[in-house]
Amino acid sequence: MSSGAGSAAISDAERRAIETKLAAARTRLILDKPFLGALVLRLPMHASNPDWCPTTATDARAFYYNPEYIASLTLDQTQFMLAHEALHCALSHFARRQHRIKHKWDLACDYAINPLLIDEGLTPPPNALVMPPYKGMTAEEIYPLIDDDDESETLDTHAYDRDNQQDGSRSGMSEKDLDRRPEQPQSQQGESEAAQGANRSAQPNQAEGSDGGPGGLKSEPEPEPLTPDEQETLSVQWQQRLAGAAQQAQQAGKLGREIARMIDHLLQPRLPWRMLLARYMTAVSREDYSYARPSRRDGDFIRPSLRAQQTDLVVAVDTSGSIKAAELEEFIGEIDALKGQVRARVTLLPCDAALCEGAPFRFEPWESLRLPEAIGGGGGTSFRPVFRWIDREGLRPDLLVYFTDAEGEFPPIEPTFPVIWLVKGRGKVPWGQRIQLN
Repeated sequence: MSSGAGSAAISDAERRAIETKLAAARTRLILDKPFLGALVLRLPMHASNPDWCPTTATDARAFYYNPEYIASLTLDQTQFMLAHEALHCALSHFARRQHRIKHKWDLACDYAINPLLIDEGLTPPPNALVMPPYKGMTAEEIYPLIDDDDESETLDTHAYDRDNQQDGSRSGMSEKDLDRRPEQPQSQQGESEAAQGANRSAQPNQAEGSDGGPGGLKSEPEPEPLTPDEQETLSVQWQQRLAGAAQQAQQAGKLGREIARMIDHLLQPRLPWRMLLARYMTAVSREDYSYARPSRRDGDFIRPSLRAQQTDLVVAVDTSGSIKAAELEEFIGEIDALKGQVRARVTLLPCDAALCEGAPFRFEPWESLRLPEAIGGGGGTSFRPVFRWIDREGLRPDLLVYFTDAEGEFPPIEPTFPVIWLVKGRGKVPWGQRIQLN
């Protein structure tokens, strides 16, 4: 976390100038960047003690700031910090960490947010974390790429969370901070948090915290981390705010392309891909009645007869390098388990810009589905070779399942057979059924 400005006392005139700068930065965001401005409006602003908030901070309820730090920023940089905290909230970073190490997660969140704001034309302050290879990636995608011993510091304080490591967090409360807090019964703690929230709602722009800020300015105390219930409630609220802000900005014609992509990815339904895949495979391979004409000696009457249909399933996997080997193995294992249940004959087609050498690979229902030892790949991505091969062979499979990141060249015409795209990432598909792989 970047250091704030010095510790000189702040006069009333300086305090008023800081508040005016924050108000002006917020107003400019509302006018110029209505999506970001609508989100920033949801965060009441509180001056805070630099002991816990050297720059700016959020707990998903409010925007906290060190007055001296804001005084050191330009108006453009102040806009960036307001939008930065608002995006942490709108993207529900406070509710998505799960088991991950807090410091690495905080870095990943900043790496995900800052390029979005720069693309929007905002000016970052010094020490903002930006890594070009991470552009367009979510915090979850960035997290495993960060070294465990990365000593980088976040631009702000993520005050909605506690660390899960013994040495505390560089961007949240440390164990020493927790030790300083007096013990409080659980029931009293809940009542205290409720009362504190009510006070903030009643006076959104006035700090109710303890004295001790620069120049006698009252400063907001460090907020308590969110409880699981608070995380869930705030996550729903911020998702609604995100959707509403995006709609307003889109109507005004001021929603950036990268922001729009990110919103589309976040708001799409999150359904278990294994369940959806099993549902589709079962639907196309169910036992059904056959009305095929019987032999002549059985007479001229056509009676329905129950038959067990064997499913012809084509499985295509993207080997261009965007999908990791472990992910391919997991996908193939899932298909193998499902194909036994639905008696599916599988034709496997590994493909990057061209079909893998030796393809197709065929597996009967009783055979174990597996990837070939050397599938090559690593080149560009085109989905056309798979569909051209199916067309050339004169096949009409019951179902084609394509495992990919959807970043490639699609056939111009939708085929006549059903296609399921199992997509890792945010890529879109022009037709077929898209299932998100999370």
